[in-house]
Amino acid sequence: MIERDKGRFRDASVRVNVMPLGAGALAGTNYPIDRRFTAELLGFPSVTHNSLDTVSDRDFMIEVASALSITMMHLSRLSEELILWSSQEFRFIELPDAFCTGSSMMPQKKNPDVPELVRGKTGRVYGHLINLLTMLKALPLSYNRDLQEDKPALFDALDTVTASVKILTELMRRLTVNREVLKQAVQGGGMLATEVADYLVTRGIPFREAHAITGRLVRAALDQSRELTSFSLEELRTFSERIEKGLFARLTITAAIDRKSQIGGTSRTRVEQRIKELERIFS
Repeated sequence: MIERDKGRFRDASVRVNVMPLGAGALAGTNYPIDRRFTAELLGFPSVTHNSLDTVSDRDFMIEVASALSITMMHLSRLSEELILWSSQEFRFIELPDAFCTGSSMMPQKKNPDVPELVRGKTGRVYGHLINLLTMLKALPLSYNRDLQEDKPALFDALDTVTASVKILTELMRRLTVNREVLKQAVQGGGMLATEVADYLVTRGIPFREAHAITGRLVRAALDQSRELTSFSLEELRTFSERIEKGLFARLTITAAIDRKSQIGGTSRTRVEQRIKELERIFS
């Protein structure tokens, strides 16, 4: 998500980096200036070509505010994951104390302040985008005093997103992953049922039929309060004669993860490869 955000800001910078100087109050100037030479001196790659539009154009602000809003949406989603994963019910991660506060009433409670604040500030940035869009709605050419309201919206959105990115970056560097809790969370509950269905497909059974066979197996496991991995080969073959002992090698979390080895998959090799790619992108 953040990689796409970076691309949106890069795209927006192309339309931001256009020199308006020389458009005058609305129709250009009578003086014999060389706008392209001025742009070259100031480091602009291009100039605007319609003075009436130049004076009233705020598309570049809306585009940046839109990119900022999408970024905050992504940060809000990340924040929600952090809030959920750090809750007492999950305990997948522990947030650093410096980014949390204690409860005013419950001494045992640790409030995930930073993720909650980032999540809450997302609506603020959305509001700035709507502010800009509404301000420009039905606004005639050229300059109108309404446009003086553009800067507070854009500047506050920029400040809010910049601060949110910085503080979440620091939080992510310092959080603790509770590996043992995560290992326990992926045990049981029919987590490996899809692996059984996929195995049956490799044995020549159409997926629809493999799905039904696996469903009956899962139902039997639930009725007997058992895990799929506890069934013997003889028991498994009562559900399908295509099942062989090779299935057991698949019925582990590690095997299930590593079998997703295509681009974008969950295998350790693919994940490590993607991390290296992202390190190059964001370096």
